[in-house]
Amino acid sequence: MTPIQPNERVVELRKLLSDYSYQYHVLDNPLVSDAVYDSLFGELKKIEAEHPELITLDSPTQRVGGELLSGFKKVTHSTRMLSLNDVFDRSDVEAWVKRTDKLLPGRQHEFFADIKMDGLACALIYQDGVLTQAITRGDSFIGEDVTANVRTIKNVPLSLRRAEGYENFLKGRTEIRGEIVMLKKDFQALNIKQEAANKPKFANPRNLAAGTIRQLDPKLVAERPLSFNAYDLLRDNPAEVPTNMFAYEAVSALGLKRNQQAAVFDKLSDVMSFVDYVEKIRDELPFNIDGLVIKVNNRALFAELGVVGKQPRAAVAYKYAAEQATTIVKDIVISIGRTGAATPVAVFDPVVVAGTTVRHASLHNADEISRLDIRIGDTVVIFKAGDIIPQVESVVMELRPKDIKAVDYEQLLAEQYPELQFERRGEDVIYRVKGLSGDLILKRAIEYYASKGALDIDTLGEKNVVALVEAGLVKDLADIYTLTSDDLLKLDRFATISANKLIKAINEKKNPPLEKFILGLGIRHVGTQTAIDLANKFESIENLANADLDELQLVDGIGKVVAESIVAWFSDEDNERLLKKFNELGVVPYYAKKTGKLNGKNFVITGSLSGMSRDDAADRIRQLGGTFQTAVAKDTDYLVVGEKVGASKLKKAEQYDIKVINESDFIEMVK
Repeated sequence: MTPIQPNERVVELRKLLSDYSYQYHVLDNPLVSDAVYDSLFGELKKIEAEHPELITLDSPTQRVGGELLSGFKKVTHSTRMLSLNDVFDRSDVEAWVKRTDKLLPGRQHEFFADIKMDGLACALIYQDGVLTQAITRGDSFIGEDVTANVRTIKNVPLSLRRAEGYENFLKGRTEIRGEIVMLKKDFQALNIKQEAANKPKFANPRNLAAGTIRQLDPKLVAERPLSFNAYDLLRDNPAEVPTNMFAYEAVSALGLKRNQQAAVFDKLSDVMSFVDYVEKIRDELPFNIDGLVIKVNNRALFAELGVVGKQPRAAVAYKYAAEQATTIVKDIVISIGRTGAATPVAVFDPVVVAGTTVRHASLHNADEISRLDIRIGDTVVIFKAGDIIPQVESVVMELRPKDIKAVDYEQLLAEQYPELQFERRGEDVIYRVKGLSGDLILKRAIEYYASKGALDIDTLGEKNVVALVEAGLVKDLADIYTLTSDDLLKLDRFATISANKLIKAINEKKNPPLEKFILGLGIRHVGTQTAIDLANKFESIENLANADLDELQLVDGIGKVVAESIVAWFSDEDNERLLKKFNELGVVPYYAKKTGKLNGKNFVITGSLSGMSRDDAADRIRQLGGTFQTAVAKDTDYLVVGEKVGASKLKKAEQYDIKVINESDFIEMVK
């Protein structure tokens, strides 16, 4: 596949985002969710940040909103209705605080925080206390006059209430900014009516509120239950509104609804506690939210900090984790599960969805690949089913590279598993390994896990494994750690001594060396040395499970085929559950960096040794920090010569000028 060029990608993204924006803001017909739009917008911002020479004036990143509807009069805002910079975690907020403190040296200030409603921003203009105009946000400079429609919103006062201490706001021009929303209960009730009338249900409250307020018929607007929540107050003399909290108190006194959750904090830690609190109660709120607004409370300091581009320095929008995102499919790998089922897995550039980093998602079967028409190189929409399992929702066809081909699943199986045969039986949508049953695969897996080269579990040999599996006592690798002596005594093969011996041997291997555990998992193409290299690189099973293709291929000796095999194993849902089960049963592999007098030295053994087996010799080399190699290479330091030596390794050692030592010299080195 031809690599995606940044200059081409930005053109495609700009066109697509422009189309989405037109459908959303002009036609009130959103084609994708806000999360998908934000993810693509974020990708464009990232490319432009890395390649500033590609920024153009018509880029969506260079403006706040979309085009205006022609059906409403255009009105210039008295001051711009700015957007806010997004932040996503505590470190982002801390960085913002440091920037503001640097610009305000030695001056203490408070933080103002409030819920960020997911609605349509609007400004209400009151002249001498009477509503005279309502203007949408528009492009931040110019909005639309929607006064007739807003007057139908029942909680928008047509005249401001007189309140003691706030009489000055009834004189001259008072602008109150806020969000037009539809409450969840009203939205649900409206959809029930739609369903009863055999009409299509509305997608979500935010889109419905935005679409309603842009209707040219105020009577239709009046039929839909909209609500206005104020969040700002502006006067010609800024000194009349000293703080953001004062603005909230004033709008309440003047008769407008505002969020009661808004609060002022002295410490950043208290702000972050508020962030966590709101995230817990967000589902209980009467309207949808997409985060919080955090501001410098003092309005004079707010103004002093100024504006950079299109965002004020004195405020940020804390966004909660999106449940959708976009990313690019880098590969499709196939995982062979415990039953022999071949499951395709899409591997992507890492992307954050619902607060966690996602690197891959199951494509389930060949039919699902065809249904989605997903291809390597596609930009896809990712979501989390039940906020847990990442799934591919759809392909962004407009961003598909021209030279990518449809997936031939059988060809993919043949390429990744040339030594196996697969079959698809009857109505089954799954391809399975031909000639292998689930029990046979499990028996082989346990035998390998318990073998001398892996965890070396004494007495857990072939016959005992067969007995355990056929009795139904063990259904996966982790189940061996659930066995008890009483379980074993039910089988003819075991008496008290042999049962206790096996249970003791299994429990002694609950904390195996990481490289032994990796090897024992039986990941295809991962042998002893590769397992050691992976352990040395990633140092924990969690880090290895989260490694992507590029990271894996940085490990010496690991190419694309091996990397795909590793990713496929850790992408398999059964294997994810297996690792979780290991952890719950207290099976925790440890990593200990091997250092010693052989550190950095590479050894090859040819012939048989009289004093120890080849496996024991290899283990001793590794324990002392050295590397055991199976073949002579340019980086080999020593060739250990035993009995019955083959000529080829000696010849290569001579060719590469490698030091040749005998068994006694070697034993002296590894004492």
